[in-house]
Amino acid sequence: MILRPPSTPLITIDPYFSVWSSTDKLTDSATVHWTGYDNTINAYANIDGTLYRFMGVDPEVPAMKQTKSDFDALSSVYVFSAGGVELTATFTSPLLPGDLEIMTRPVSYLEVITRALDGKKHSVRVSVKVSEQICLDIKGQYPVTTEMLYVNSCETAKMGSSVQNVLARDGDDLRIDWGYFYLTGDSESRVSFENKDEMTFACVQSAELKPHESYLVTFAYDDIYSINYFGKHLKSCWNNNGKTIEKAIEEARSDYSYVLSLCKDFSDKMYTDAVRAGGEKYAEILQLAVRQTIGAHKAVVDENGEILFISKECYSNGCAATVDVSYPSIPFFLLYNPELVKGMMRPIYKFARSDAWKFDFAPHDAGRYPAVDGQRYGLKEGVLLFEKQMPVEECGNMIIMDAAVAVATNDVSFADEHLDLLEQWVKYLIDNGEDPGHQLCTDDFAGHLAHNCNLSLKAIMGIASMGIIYKMKGQVREGRKYITMAKSYAKSWIERASNKDGSYKLAFDAEDTFSMKYNIVWDKLFGLDIMPKSVLASEFASYKKRIHPYGMPLDNRKPYTKSDWLVWTATLAERKEDFEEFVSPLWLFFHLSPSRVPMTDWYYTITACHSEWGKLEHISARKSFRNRTVQGGLFIKLLEHSGIMKFDL
Repeated sequence: MILRPPSTPLITIDPYFSVWSSTDKLTDSATVHWTGYDNTINAYANIDGTLYRFMGVDPEVPAMKQTKSDFDALSSVYVFSAGGVELTATFTSPLLPGDLEIMTRPVSYLEVITRALDGKKHSVRVSVKVSEQICLDIKGQYPVTTEMLYVNSCETAKMGSSVQNVLARDGDDLRIDWGYFYLTGDSESRVSFENKDEMTFACVQSAELKPHESYLVTFAYDDIYSINYFGKHLKSCWNNNGKTIEKAIEEARSDYSYVLSLCKDFSDKMYTDAVRAGGEKYAEILQLAVRQTIGAHKAVVDENGEILFISKECYSNGCAATVDVSYPSIPFFLLYNPELVKGMMRPIYKFARSDAWKFDFAPHDAGRYPAVDGQRYGLKEGVLLFEKQMPVEECGNMIIMDAAVAVATNDVSFADEHLDLLEQWVKYLIDNGEDPGHQLCTDDFAGHLAHNCNLSLKAIMGIASMGIIYKMKGQVREGRKYITMAKSYAKSWIERASNKDGSYKLAFDAEDTFSMKYNIVWDKLFGLDIMPKSVLASEFASYKKRIHPYGMPLDNRKPYTKSDWLVWTATLAERKEDFEEFVSPLWLFFHLSPSRVPMTDWYYTITACHSEWGKLEHISARKSFRNRTVQGGLFIKLLEHSGIMKFDL
């Protein structure tokens, strides 16, 4: 890839088990958790008696020269040289969305291969050291316990907090402080523990490696229980039936070659498809987004044996199962496993049916990660504040998501299970969506806005989506009613939202304003023709004069944008060339951004920073949107290109 990642994924299993490199060279900084806190892993190569490092910071040990780095959807690769030896380190987190057993297995790989550069024979031993930070919120929080055990005849280092309060805390800026970390090499490796800089390290060292020999290290984490689901502690898919972490590690190690081939096939096909859909820069962005999109979720199994796919709203209040985070993320999952979209929606339906939810519109979220126990956003002393709710936004989101799942799977049964709530929510859209009042939308960082034109488009698409659901149920007359109503609202929308120059307003009462009209993209994907093509063409043509060096602003109020909405808006383009032109500044943002964090979705289009004037010390730069699942929305052009969303009216 030509794209330089703002931060490179190394281990990306879930919101807690997460390790990244925030510099171009793997030896230039300590590895970090997505929150930016150190999550130190150091790796060394002893070449002919001289010790070098190829990962992390250690002033006492010289770094190998990094000669290359690359990534694809599920692996990151670094190549180093020193002492006449070339060393290739490949980090793989096999988050294969079509295989939940592998995707949820909490085991990540590091494969090391060495070869001589000078034709001479060399002695090479590799060692990896993982700090206690991997199993604590912050280093030194509690003493850690250590144990050496065997997994399929391989020595394994086990490390965990001495205080095991499983699922005891919820919040945003938190790391895991329960469960146990496991570090495993091959059968000839030796493990140990050491104390350095007031930290405990789990260590594994290889025997002498032969030329071109593959040495495999696995990093695994057993969180025991993963999610507090309305008072019940739930396990993940991999261990729901009683499988032990030792068995999972054994299977992961024995499956490595097969799993790596699956990962490569998945990545290669995605890249080829994305190039055809949106060009090479678009394809590179998608490759970088995959591990983040999946790894900021946790997949668990409820008491009915159904999948729950819980997102964490990373550095955005830490909410769990947020509807307006699920909505932008679904293009990826509609492509690769629509069952996971159902898993996003189930917690919302459960909470909406509870006695705690007394509103006639959809909730915003279902908890604060890892607690899924009721809405947390917009609470004051336990009371939900209406002014903090997003009624039109979330009603539209839920109905559109349900229709999208029905179309993608050619099965309306999931929506049919929740038809009473969907009918309640579409009524809210009918009554309030044509000209929304003073409400928040998903772009809540911009504040309340009355008469929001893009929010009205959300309502229109929600109503149209209800028509899809009814038509798929065989209730053609009822379906036609909602489609016709959506078209009527769209006609009214055109008259009230029109600017004199052929563009369309931010708000119905705000002359000469603009905004991205990303919500109408579903009209194009479904093929409904709710909005005349001439309107979409005229609106998209107006965007060219709005584009800054790093993309088009979300609207005229501030020069910031959202990566997901930018690609949704680009997908309105009729020509591939126009799409590529619109997305190219986004590629440049990720390539040049000085904010070295996992892909952010909210940034300034002039500075490529999280703050308006590029001051990284600004609070929004320190705790900015990052590692959020909404990057799944970048796949919407690929979803359109696949053709699976076309609905036969």
